[in-house]
Amino acid sequence: MRWLALRAWILCWLILVWMLLWGEVSPANAISGLGVALLITVLLPLPPVPVEGRLHPLSLLRLLVTICYYLASSSVQVAWLAIKPGPPPLTAVLRVHLSVKSDLVLALMVNAMNLIPGAIVLEIDQTRRMIYVHVLDVGSDAAVRRFYQQTAELERLMIASFERDADWKPSKESDQASDQESGDRA
Repeated sequence: MRWLALRAWILCWLILVWMLLWGEVSPANAISGLGVALLITVLLPLPPVPVEGRLHPLSLLRLLVTICYYLASSSVQVAWLAIKPGPPPLTAVLRVHLSVKSDLVLALMVNAMNLIPGAIVLEIDQTRRMIYVHVLDVGSDAAVRRFYQQTAELERLMIASFERDADWKPSKESDQASDQESGDRA
């Protein structure tokens, strides 16, 4: 039943996107959107994403508020760097080790970091949970410390929202992947 509801939701979402792309809500756009949605879901199915934790709404709300705050404050900082007189800011690529367990939460973390102005994730080492981030302003120790504190706060809120230890149940797919990975190393 859950699988069927998810498929119906995906079809409805794709139909909505199709109608938004055409800019008009009409029966013809809905029918053609259904055809395109069916083609996409049948011919190009996405692999299943294991959901291994539980969603905690209050922590998710805190996460969203924090991301909005970082969006606003980082936008102001980047705008100031763009208009202030003097040489351009010193930039660098910084490495961050993350403690998130699932690939889904890792992807959410990377997307959240890419949304916030002033930094962009360049590379993800999925097995070691390392990300390499190009940071716009590393001209002082305080700026570097602020970046690492912001990343740690986002990670803490991601874990609180999706991966609490009490609710964590690794999926069969992740168990098989870790078994294969340890076999590859041996």
